[in-house]
Amino acid sequence: MCASYGLDPRFTDAELLAAADEAVLEGLRGWAERNAGETVRPTGKNLRNLNPIVTQPETTPTLEPAWWGFLVGGEPSKFPSINTRSERLQDRPGGLKSRALVPATSWYEMKKPERVWHEFLVDDGALFGMAAVTQHGRTADGQSFTCYSIVMRPAPPHLAHIHDRMPVLIPASLSGDWLTAEPGREIIDEALLAAATLDERVQVAPRAANTPSAENTSERLF
Repeated sequence: MCASYGLDPRFTDAELLAAADEAVLEGLRGWAERNAGETVRPTGKNLRNLNPIVTQPETTPTLEPAWWGFLVGGEPSKFPSINTRSERLQDRPGGLKSRALVPATSWYEMKKPERVWHEFLVDDGALFGMAAVTQHGRTADGQSFTCYSIVMRPAPPHLAHIHDRMPVLIPASLSGDWLTAEPGREIIDEALLAAATLDERVQVAPRAANTPSAENTSERLF
């Protein structure tokens, strides 16, 4: 599963959107700078962080703050919802009705049984988009949020020894279709094929501090 990820404000913009609006990119840089020194974590009862996602409700991509995980009955769901298996979406494509890109420059997984945290990067820190499905949710106090769940797939062999699953990374060539295509089996199948083209560009290494937080990482801001 993916339970934390990073967004470095020094990213390059080549991997997120084929024609990203500069306002979206500047919004991402601003958020990343304000979040410096912290990894992005799921939202919940106590941790009320809202994280940037890219959606396309009309004709152009839009940056919006969102709740990581689904809200059900006014509370964070009791079932795991920060990640969604790609196989589940293939079997039940109704879950693809609303989609987003989650911008990141890294994600983190713990290798077991050693319990060592590892950092995954694309091209040593390029900006990329993780596929996500979204739905609307409301908290007990009546606040409404866009909620998101990152889509996960089986990891390729050169990464599977660290963790058996990884986010579905959406290359720029498919980003527009991922945001706007009709929901159905076809779009998730296309996304999985496109994601596989990025596999060899993913690098992984142990975190220096052996923790998913970004404390003491003066060389990189997340």
